[in-house]
Amino acid sequence: YPHMSVADNMSFALRLAKVPREEIVSRVKAAAEILGLQDLLGRMPRQLSGGQRQRVAMGRAIVRAPSAFLFDEPLSNLDAKLRVKMRAEIKKLHQRLGRTSIYVTHDQTEAMTLADRIVVLNKGRIEQIGTPSELYERPANLFVAGFIGSPEMNLIEGRVDNGAFEAGSGLRLPLPKGLEFHGAQEVIYGIRPQHIVVGGDHARASVQVVEPTGEAQELTLRTSGVELVAEVRDQPPFKPDQEVGLEVMVSKVHLFDARSGMRINQDELVRG
Repeated sequence: YPHMSVADNMSFALRLAKVPREEIVSRVKAAAEILGLQDLLGRMPRQLSGGQRQRVAMGRAIVRAPSAFLFDEPLSNLDAKLRVKMRAEIKKLHQRLGRTSIYVTHDQTEAMTLADRIVVLNKGRIEQIGTPSELYERPANLFVAGFIGSPEMNLIEGRVDNGAFEAGSGLRLPLPKGLEFHGAQEVIYGIRPQHIVVGGDHARASVQVVEPTGEAQELTLRTSGVELVAEVRDQPPFKPDQEVGLEVMVSKVHLFDARSGMRINQDELVRG
């Protein structure tokens, strides 16, 4: 409330509930200490930064001692630097209070860094539930595969034939052991940019775009008419139009059924 101080904002719900004044003061003080707001209790909202306002909003919830917290896109209006800081604050708060927290976000980085378990929703439908590592390592379908991970997973249309993956352009890539089933099947071949090694011998490619990020280089590559993104570290700078070799980390390859979009697991394969 813009006309109330920080302390009054945090205590408002308790005053409406007729909580004794001494208990209100105690709860507000405890919440302020948790959130680092001790020196801001007398300020008005207009005197606060975006991050401080978010902490006050959390303080208003904390003083009520709820059994669960619901965070609905709490960082969407903050700048990038402040989002990182507040993300850490929320995680520390969760660890300190030990209360169930439901966090709604469209940002997969927030989901991956904050969650113990993630529920991926698509138009109201649950696509997958699991830990961050489970969703990253074994996405249940194409939607989850494309949502989790940055940069996004490379997804290539093609078929499995004679023990290898083949795109329509003629690109052939190896398959993990157990997925080399016989016969032909239309599939989507998934490989994350972090799992493409530049300098291998699975395919030849031309560098299209180089995007340095400081700690790595994100390369857009073209091979046999297919565009791929690779993230490389600890290598000299690449240049556009440079010819390079590619190798995929075969154990990190994902296969998805082209019609259903579902992940293909070894025990579900139909061998010809």
